[in-house]
Amino acid sequence: MSHTASMEEFEALLNESLEIDTPQEGSVVKGKVIAIEAGQAIIDVGYKMEGRVELKEFANPGEAPQIAVGDEVEVYLDRVENARGEAVISREKARREEAWDRLEAAYAKEERVEGAIFGRVKGGFTVDLGGAVAFLPGSQVDVRPVRDAGPLMGLKQPFQILKMDRRRGNIVVSRRAILEESRAEQRAEVIANLSEGQVVEGVVKNITEYGAFVDLGGVDGLLHVTDMAWRRVNHPSEILSIGETVKVQVVKINKDTHRISLGMKQLQSDPWDSVESKFPLGSVHTGRVTNITDYGAFVELEPGVEGLVHVSEMSWTKKNVHPGKIVSTSQEVDVMVLEIDPAKRRVSLGLKQTMRNPWEVFAETHPVGTVIEGEVKNITEFGLFIGLDNDIDGMVHLSDLSWDQRGEDAIQSYRKGDMVKAAVTEVDTDKERISLSIKALDADTFSDAVDGVKRGSVVTVTVTAIEDGGIEVEYNGMKSFIRRSDLARDRADQRPERFQVGDHVDVRVTNVDSKTRKLGVSIKAREIAEEKEAVEQYGSSDSGASLGDILGAALKGDN
Repeated sequence: MSHTASMEEFEALLNESLEIDTPQEGSVVKGKVIAIEAGQAIIDVGYKMEGRVELKEFANPGEAPQIAVGDEVEVYLDRVENARGEAVISREKARREEAWDRLEAAYAKEERVEGAIFGRVKGGFTVDLGGAVAFLPGSQVDVRPVRDAGPLMGLKQPFQILKMDRRRGNIVVSRRAILEESRAEQRAEVIANLSEGQVVEGVVKNITEYGAFVDLGGVDGLLHVTDMAWRRVNHPSEILSIGETVKVQVVKINKDTHRISLGMKQLQSDPWDSVESKFPLGSVHTGRVTNITDYGAFVELEPGVEGLVHVSEMSWTKKNVHPGKIVSTSQEVDVMVLEIDPAKRRVSLGLKQTMRNPWEVFAETHPVGTVIEGEVKNITEFGLFIGLDNDIDGMVHLSDLSWDQRGEDAIQSYRKGDMVKAAVTEVDTDKERISLSIKALDADTFSDAVDGVKRGSVVTVTVTAIEDGGIEVEYNGMKSFIRRSDLARDRADQRPERFQVGDHVDVRVTNVDSKTRKLGVSIKAREIAEEKEAVEQYGSSDSGASLGDILGAALKGDN
């Protein structure tokens, strides 16, 4: 019994000894290099166990292995024994475990870690953080895109851990965060030594469409395109080039955002200070067209001073055309100064004022009555527009087309492009209007015919036609119509058939209408007027005497 008990106690002590002394698989143990052969280091990890590790596992990326016989190293124990009776160990896994412990502590404290970029992968680079491999996205390499990352490969430098997951073995780091932090400190120091209005030198680092970034010694300032020169600058590359050293003035500093606005034109005299003396109102100057818009064109009078020629001041005759059809960019033109507003830095210019008003020229060279010839440019419901010299038009109103026809009828005989002659009847230079007349070229037959004839006059007409409703008569070539009711005072005599073509008849003029060119005549009105005149001279309508009696007495008196 005692023998059996002692064996059990020995076995228990042996098992306890093995549990205490034998290292656990999956842990990091210390070992000693006892030999180096065939590119491998043979390491004694104690407990009568040896294992082999490839020499490359002892090398940092881009460096030669640093290991020698007798060195003590930590390795990771994968298995206590393999098929050859050796321990399966790994220096790389030991470094990784050690690195993860160290990196997790640094990540928790938001501390920087040291590493080296050793490879390129899709979307970025791989970084060795002393045993653990991290991913460096391309956007986190530098504050600006990096075209060539060659100089950064294998270089030990600090990184900031952005994210890590030990279970998945993922670590994401940033070099940009380190640079931005360092840059912010540097910017704060440089900005603290700058003041608004200070003149400094800098180097042009980058050029964009809206300006240029100038390095002031660790901090960039923006030189906006509008602050480069007093004149209009279409693109910063007209004035600056990358790498050029320039002298600039600090225009504004934003302490919160660390943004610095710079200016170059502030170091030059402002040309607007002398605009009023150099360009007095009404003076004419030669300038260069710098920009064309829908509402006009900008003309540079001198570097830094531009004026606007509004579209309404560009041409006397071209009213509704785009300014680009009158002038072109870079063209030199003569302009007149119309208005100056130094406070708003505006100059109003006129292009047409440098040329004579074509309506004034026409009035001087074509007095009223002058006969002109021109092309029918347009036909409207109220008349014809005739093209004249210097791109101006004259208008022939419907009422000035013909003496004999209605305007609506007369205009039908004209077509666009016809060459016509007309007489100048009026020139209004203020309203820019020229009135013409085609009918003025011919004599006014109506006026000639009725010259001296007034309402109430008695004239002799010739019967030219007999109709049911009356008779047509003619006076000095002017046709007129006497209605049946106007053929006689007595209704019984109001018969057209009692007249014959060629008869001469005395009639009384009832109307002379120059506008409608009509002469109104009546036989009845003449007879009534004669009766009235006889009564006034020879009798009274109240005496009871008949008209025959009165006329008979009048005839005896004449005898």
